[in-house]
Amino acid sequence: MPTSRKKPNAHSTQSGSILIVDDEESLRSVMEIMLTKEGHSVTTRSSGNEALEAMREKVFDLVVTDMMMPKMSGLELLSKSKEINGDQEFIVMTAFGSMDSAIEAMKLGAADYITKPFNVDQVKLAVEKALDKRRLVKENTSLRKELGRDVTFENIIGASDSLKRVIDLARKVSESDSTVLIRGESGVGKDLLARAIHNSSPRVNGAFVTLNCAAIPESLLESELFGHKKGSFTGAIRDKQGLFQSASGGTMFLDEIGNISHAMQVKLLRVLQDKMVTPVGETAPVKVDVRLIAATNANLEEDVKAGTFRADLYYRLNVIQLEIPSMRERPEDILLLADKFVKQYSERLRKPLRNFSPDAREVMLAYSWPGNVRELENSIERAVLLSKSDTILPEDLPACLVEAKSDATLNLANSQIDSETGNSNRNVIGAGVDENSETLTPTLQSIEKAYIHYIMAENNGNKSRAAKALGIDSSTLYRKLERYGWSKKKNQAPESAESD
Repeated sequence: MPTSRKKPNAHSTQSGSILIVDDEESLRSVMEIMLTKEGHSVTTRSSGNEALEAMREKVFDLVVTDMMMPKMSGLELLSKSKEINGDQEFIVMTAFGSMDSAIEAMKLGAADYITKPFNVDQVKLAVEKALDKRRLVKENTSLRKELGRDVTFENIIGASDSLKRVIDLARKVSESDSTVLIRGESGVGKDLLARAIHNSSPRVNGAFVTLNCAAIPESLLESELFGHKKGSFTGAIRDKQGLFQSASGGTMFLDEIGNISHAMQVKLLRVLQDKMVTPVGETAPVKVDVRLIAATNANLEEDVKAGTFRADLYYRLNVIQLEIPSMRERPEDILLLADKFVKQYSERLRKPLRNFSPDAREVMLAYSWPGNVRELENSIERAVLLSKSDTILPEDLPACLVEAKSDATLNLANSQIDSETGNSNRNVIGAGVDENSETLTPTLQSIEKAYIHYIMAENNGNKSRAAKALGIDSSTLYRKLERYGWSKKKNQAPESAESD
């Protein structure tokens, strides 16, 4: 008769739930007594079919099965168990002369094998190693899930109205199962928004599975998404569950969706329409319950017109569209994010908390951040690591930031001076008197006027931000703007300015 009993053992620190499968009653009894004394909860079954039924009723930390059994071999049991629990840990028992089957079992994912006749220490060691592996996987999975759950809408930093509108809409759609298409340049945080939507949805206790479609070769993408049957192609040495099945009950996030081929677009369309996937090499589809969030930095409308992206899939994906603005479009968020990252990396790198000098803040505000939030984060990590004091200076930031600031200032200032002097050939601020021209060295006033013009343009006419960037108070800036006749509508200063 099948049995299940547990005897605590004060000396054991590696207890787990174990299923023993063998058609020999005497061997089952020996294994049960031995492992129960070690503090494990032991269940025994005499056949593969009985074992599968037990696995449907309960999740075991470990299955120990004989390889040679009537009706269903241990190898078949191992293969069929993947349909119930794809991560089930196995140890197989085999006679010394049947090593080929043990090797095949290892290829299918068995943690270890035991040769018959075996000694007690051999079994104990194999079981302990398998349970240790199982615990490590559980701990890592739990840790990743907890870390992932920390991502909420409150973690998305930004004071700009454009970002706030996106987050407000994302909060609303998180309550539904509607498909979401997140758009934005590379590095703006599309994956962060997708995870926040999942964590605020009724699916929060389900899996959040991600795949960057551009990072997987086309030949492997179908297998990754939908799974495959053993032997369906070269290298398919075992059945594999696809990511859509792994995400069932939760959310599937497909980044860079614009990179998939026409053939994959057809298959993905079927998933969205029928909620079914067909593993490679199988004929019967499998039902999945998945909420899809896709992301792209491509112009899918243009791709549809060009015929490289299916219109019917585009409309299926574009039920709810969220577009995250670039850093250029929300400069008011730059310093907020910089302050967050400097605190984060000061703690992570075990450095004293850094602050930014006014010049460093000015450099960051003047830069266009083509790599968006990701580039900003990497720049701050570098600055925290390289800075020699508790103040981050411009020289601690990547050289491209400082160079871009200098180049932009020179170009805009020269342009302003040229408009005042009528000199279209001047290339450098501060050039001396031209021997063949009556044009004099630019005055301090003209340089100041050009620089204020530049800072106001960079901050989209926002006087408060411009004053901070310039390192002066608002009242001083207002007086200078009035003197130089700043016009936000024209987005330029007039051709002349009053003298001080």
